Amino acid sequence: MDASRTFIIAEVGSTHDGSMGNAKCAIDVSAECGADAVKFQVHIATAETLRNAPMPSYFKGEPRFEYFDRTGFTTKQWLELKAFSEERSMTFLSSPFSTEAVELLESINIERYKIPSGEVTNLPYLERVAQTGKHVILSSGMSSWDELDDAVATITELHHNLTVLQCTTEYPCPPENVGLNVMLEMKERWGLPVGFSDHTLSNAAALAAVTMGASIIEKHITLSKRMYGSDARHSAEPDQFADLVSQIREIEKIQANPVDKSDVSNFTDMKEIFQKSMVSQVDIPAGTIITRDMLGIKKPGTGLPPVNLKEIVGKRTNRTIPVDTILQQADINWGS
Repeated sequence: MDASRTFIIAEVGSTHDGSMGNAKCAIDVSAECGADAVKFQVHIATAETLRNAPMPSYFKGEPRFEYFDRTGFTTKQWLELKAFSEERSMTFLSSPFSTEAVELLESINIERYKIPSGEVTNLPYLERVAQTGKHVILSSGMSSWDELDDAVATITELHHNLTVLQCTTEYPCPPENVGLNVMLEMKERWGLPVGFSDHTLSNAAALAAVTMGASIIEKHITLSKRMYGSDARHSAEPDQFADLVSQIREIEKIQANPVDKSDVSNFTDMKEIFQKSMVSQVDIPAGTIITRDMLGIKKPGTGLPPVNLKEIVGKRTNRTIPVDTILQQADINWGS
């Protein structure tokens, strides 16, 4: 990753609902929006969950086991989606939700791993991911500092190619629960790159995170909030996601181009238009001693500036100055 450029992940998750057509369309849309990576989730129902596992409050459309089983792709299909992403210059990412899912992703040679929040305490799983030696993106989600310390230690014992994301496991996440302060604390605590996984409905939190040093921004994307499934209604539609990418790139330009206030040479024309000069309020004959009531201050700023006012009062004029004339350096006898 380019350290000077925010790595933007479009999280498709499972909004494809098991359709390869929807998945490919989501990849195309993510690329058109300007994302750097597109991210899916690998759920192998039999390896991940019991059939009677509870469903989250925000999605009760069907039992979790049946949902994961129905919407899962085969290894061949994942390989096809990876190739489809790479053809569009998109990094293909996925969150494996079991060690078996890690093995599947290794079989298609995934480039890096995104660890979902629910796996932070699954240390054998984290160890297996770390053993691949690949870049790991760890989502902090619902975990305590102690749990995160254990997770970071497990991964960094094998390698230090790790980025930790602040994330609040709440769908949608209200602004008051975003916790960008945690992102800064994580950077201080471990000395690792940090980022932000955004579950809010607007772009404000992600943009704020970029200004605070996030190297990675992840946000859910959907073709439409009306799509079926657990994530669509909490995700950004294409227009919103494209705006996010555009605004992040604009922030990067701002940050990369500091302004030197000691150099105002670029504003010469604007200063002449908007600033003011000293002008004659009356006709002033040559040789007259200037008094304050003879002078006014008006646009444009093409003559002696108002900063010289006190210095000019008491000086003599070198020539006759008609009323409403901008005073110039040569109009004043500076030695008088």
